[in-house]
Amino acid sequence: MTTPVKCDECDGRGWKIVTRRGCVAAMGLHMELSAREDCLYCEGTQQVVEMFEWEVFATAGIDDLGPCGISSGQATAMDTLRTNLLRMAPNGVAWGRITHRVYDFGTVPDDWSRRVIFRATVDPAGSVRFKRVTS
Repeated sequence: MTTPVKCDECDGRGWKIVTRRGCVAAMGLHMELSAREDCLYCEGTQQVVEMFEWEVFATAGIDDLGPCGISSGQATAMDTLRTNLLRMAPNGVAWGRITHRVYDFGTVPDDWSRRVIFRATVDPAGSVRFKRVTS
């Protein structure tokens, strides 16, 4: 069990959390003390996380949302979108999009941190075509 640590930089108003990345590898290299500590109160280093949402829409008069998901990698999101588009394409007209979102540590995502970066369609030959969306 870990013990909470009060932050010295903000006179104890905040608590530090420890972020450990690659603990097994760090232990193998005898560098396990290199864990990063961040205070929840201070405005220390920002931990920005980017995610890629993929959504499939089926068009039958109106756009109905089909399968959707989220991934931390753009290539993974594109591959998953391609797979789901090919599954839905024989049933009707389907299209999809990939949205890039940026999250700050400890905040709720909002619309300003979101933008559509790709639209995808299935061409008559059965291939998925991605088109980059410019703002």
